[in-house]
Amino acid sequence: MRLWQRIFLIGLVLWLATVVVTNWTGNSNLVPTVVLFGSFLVPVTFVVWAYGRGRSPRVTVELLFVAFVVGGALGVLGASLLESWLVHPSIGMYVVVGLIEEGVKLAALMFVTRHMTKRTTMDGVILGATVGFGFAAFESAGYAFNALFTSEGLSLRQLVETEVLRGILAPVGHGLWTAILGGVLFAAAGRLTTTVMLSYLGVSLLHALWDSMNAIAIAVTLALTGHAWQFALLRIGRVPHVTEWQVHVYTLVNWAGLVAISLVALCWLWMTVRSGRRRREILSQ
Repeated sequence: MRLWQRIFLIGLVLWLATVVVTNWTGNSNLVPTVVLFGSFLVPVTFVVWAYGRGRSPRVTVELLFVAFVVGGALGVLGASLLESWLVHPSIGMYVVVGLIEEGVKLAALMFVTRHMTKRTTMDGVILGATVGFGFAAFESAGYAFNALFTSEGLSLRQLVETEVLRGILAPVGHGLWTAILGGVLFAAAGRLTTTVMLSYLGVSLLHALWDSMNAIAIAVTLALTGHAWQFALLRIGRVPHVTEWQVHVYTLVNWAGLVAISLVALCWLWMTVRSGRRRREILSQ
């Protein structure tokens, strides 16, 4: 069994055991352990997997740790500050969030790798993914903590559901987007070239589409299946009831959109890695 598989299985068992014991005993002191295990398990596993697939003497365990912890924490702190100043409820809110979060992760990646003198595209992909997964882990911990509190008191069920959903989606979220940016950045020798800036805008757009998919799915569902009485209620500011069929359409559109965004990002990452390999082969001839 490979290292990343052992890490995932051991972490999963420990997380499940902590959830069961916390639910059985009602001991709230165990809640932070549930949050940390659930939020960090998938990101750490994918970082170890990526490191094993692209071993490089330049990407050390120490550098990975710094990229994950320092880069991820700096990204979350920077995003929190900028979003508190710049993000306001509006149609373009998700675009601003995408630009901010991808921007701070790019800046964090540049900071933690500033002393690297030799760079390859694959190094950038691995370190970019590491910063992104660090960001995702810290962000997921915050979402899980907030999900704990409900109007009826503490809800371990909502905490666990939040961690499971974010764990499933983590590999095609922050880690993937920053891996693309890292590969493009390192291909440009760490400089903010036109290609890097265009990639930043493209990744930010994918991020914005991902975050706004819930609203997009609602709009598409109403456009396809909406009734006159529902639009009438919306015009006077009331939220209409939805039919069972509309719930199914919304779910299908929402997940189809997320899958489409993920496939675009995965294809982009594959082309970035392939381009880096071709460049390395040409230079080695």
